Amino acid sequence: MLGVNDLRGQSFLDVGSGSGLSSLAAMRMGARTVYSFDFDPDSVSCTKELRRRYYPNADNWIITSGSALDQNFLGSLGVFDVVYSWGVLHHTGKMWDALNRIGLLVADRGKLFIAIYNDQGRRSRIWRSIKRLYNRGIVPRYCLAITYLTWLVTRGALIDVLIRQKNPTKRYREYESSRGMSFTTDALDWLGGYPFEVATTQAVVDFLRTRGFELAKLTSVGTSLGCNEFVFIKCAE
Repeated sequence: MLGVNDLRGQSFLDVGSGSGLSSLAAMRMGARTVYSFDFDPDSVSCTKELRRRYYPNADNWIITSGSALDQNFLGSLGVFDVVYSWGVLHHTGKMWDALNRIGLLVADRGKLFIAIYNDQGRRSRIWRSIKRLYNRGIVPRYCLAITYLTWLVTRGALIDVLIRQKNPTKRYREYESSRGMSFTTDALDWLGGYPFEVATTQAVVDFLRTRGFELAKLTSVGTSLGCNEFVFIKCAE
């Protein structure tokens, strides 16, 4: 996790646990307590399944449903040494509100790990419109899925054959092992990711600086599509 390999003695909060893999990693790194929550019932079930498989008797791994926008729920959690929310807050519909709320859960000198979609200006606005349309019904969803998948496959084949000079089917044979999901699942997951919000690295840094955080590490995608990755430390009051 961005250079952190040891969580012994620390409490870990996974905001939007998704598959639960990050929570599992925290357990394996020796976290004193791990608290995982997600708004999506399937994600909660998946995280619980990982606990059942790997830490069936762990009383220090708590998993529940919850929202990063629910003030009462968040207020009941207390504070944590590490608060981790990876590629989650930009799908809440109120990203800055959610970021502010989870920042309150970081203990003094604790760390906040977040990944936020990069603001590409006009391209981001186009993607927001596409994603909104995709989620409006089965007809636009089907049409956009076919169009997008066809474009991806054609583009990939041209790059592999003309530039990389390799078998174009290789990328699909190896895709699942490198991404943890099939090519089609990954593509449709991207199209369906709405609400969709973005931010520049400077906007995130400035927002959290006014709330008592200092930037410890940044991995930026520059002007590209993807998530900028941040580690912040909360200054002691």
